[in-house]
Formats: sequence, C-alpha cells, structure tokens
Amino acid sequence: MPLSERRPPEPTVSVVIACYTEARWAGLTAAVRSALEQDRRPLEVIVAVDHAPALLERVERAFPGVRVVPNTTARGASGTRNAGARAARGDVVAFLDDDTRAARTWLSNLLRGLEETPGVVGVGGRVAADWPGGTVPRWFPPEFLWVVGASYEGMPTARSEVRNVWSESMAVWREDFARVGGFRDGFGKLGASSSPEDTEFCIRASAVTGRSWLYVPEAEIVHDVPAARASWAYFVRRCHAEGRGKAAMAALDQGSALGEERGHVLGAIPRGVWRDLRGLLGGDGWGLARAVTSGVGLLAAAWGYAAGRTGALRAGT
Repeated sequence: MPLSERRPPEPTVSVVIACYTEARWAGLTAAVRSALEQDRRPLEVIVAVDHAPALLERVERAFPGVRVVPNTTARGASGTRNAGARAARGDVVAFLDDDTRAARTWLSNLLRGLEETPGVVGVGGRVAADWPGGTVPRWFPPEFLWVVGASYEGMPTARSEVRNVWSESMAVWREDFARVGGFRDGFGKLGASSSPEDTEFCIRASAVTGRSWLYVPEAEIVHDVPAARASWAYFVRRCHAEGRGKAAMAALDQGSALGEERGHVLGAIPRGVWRDLRGLLGGDGWGLARAVTSGVGLLAAAWGYAAGRTGALRAGT
C-alpha cells in the first residue's frame, strides 16, 4: 500500500524548536509560548539544545511542560533539529526557530495543507519579518527578503508545490524524516556561519520519496530581525554567504536543482529593478538605492558562489 494511503486520519504533531545560546532567550521564550498556544494543540513541544548545558537547565526550569533534549552529535542547527526529531512521538514533526513566533493558526494551516495534499512529503509556511522599529529599510529590495529569513517578492501568493520550504516553518511526516536521514549533520547553520541545510534536506527528501513540498502562505510565522541584520553591510555579507552555501550544495551533486535560484535571478529581480527605476522617475528617491542594492546583492552572491566552487574544486584535488 502506498505510504500516502496509510496516513492517520487525524495526525498528531510534535513541534521542535532548536536553540543554542542564552543570548536569544527572549526569542526562544516567545517561540515556545506561540507553539503552546496553537489553536490545534500539538502532542508535545520539544526544545532541542545545542551543546549548552546551562541553557538546557534554564529551559527545563522555565517550561516544565516542555520536553528538553540535548544535541549530542555535531554542533549546529542540523544536528540539533535532528535530536529533537529523534525524540518526537507525533506522526508529524513541525519546526520553529528560536527567533520566530507562530501565529495561533500556524499549525492548523500547516497540517491542513499536509492532510489535504497526500502527494507531498511536507509543507512550509509564510515568514514575515519583524524589523527594528517596525519598518523595512527604504533601501531594501523586497526580492531579497530571504536575506533576513523572510518570504520575498517572487514567491507564490497561494498554495503551491515548491522545491523547498524553510526549516523555521516546516512540517514533515516523521517517518519520512527518519527515512531520509534528517538534516545533513555538519551542513547548515553553526553560529554566524550558514549553509542552506533546509534546501538540501528538501531536495533530498523529494528524491527519496518521489514527492514534492507544499507552500502554505496562510500558515504564518514572524521572524525577528535584529538591528545588526538591518544594515547594508550585513546584506552584502549574507548574499555572499548564500552564494557560498549554494556552491557547497552543488558540490553535494545537487547543482542541477538550482533552477529556482536561476529563475529568481532572471525573473523576479530584474522586474524589481525595473519597478524601482520607474519609481525613481515617479519621484521615489529610494528607488535608485534599491536597484543598486539588488545589483550589489547579485554580485556578492555570484562572488560567493565562485569562491565556494573554487574551494570545493581545490579540496577535491
């Protein structure tokens, strides 16, 4: 019997929140509370702690109704999420980050998408950015909102099958997660460094299961943007890092799966630049700044990709 025909009629769900530092305590607290207050109650909320014993003890004291597990494998977000998923008892594992907070209907909308679409391995939701002062910097092009971990211009606006979703707002059948092997240990976020571990996981999961992912924009979370990430310098660094991360993914024989990135570069970004230049002609003085920022972002990402590919080729010699 096909796996999709053996799904439970009312699946239970475990929400896993990965964390690694007490410096993000306020964000972790908001994430845990938002998970506990969902209109569709999770079976359990699990906080997975990345090699931080003091933080683990603090979470246990602060949230007695929450399960807390340590990451005992490789440091980083991938190993930490895997530790939480291994402890999960729900039919579905849903992931939040420690700098996000979910709308009350987040989980019910994710699960509705998963239940109503048997041909998908998992689902993901929309991410809104919470900027310092509540305002997007006027120089920031909306096509690059992925830089701060938010849904960007060019993404679908209605339910759509997609190549990948983001781990900060993801739900996947637990047995499929285990079958695929979870996130790739040693590949992904570690402190300030980053690689696209969620994209790599989604591509691998689709290859193993033969099923796709569903984007459910009505399942919304909010992602905090600290002041340090609302700067132009961070924008350039993050674009460069994304290029390097995609080069690392290509080195894992997934380079042929970068069609969405090429489509965004050739489609949404040029349309955005043209929109901003038209805005400049219409009196929006920041239009030029956004257009220039888009160009710099593309160059930084291309530079990072080239540097990453060069490094991978050298490592292989």
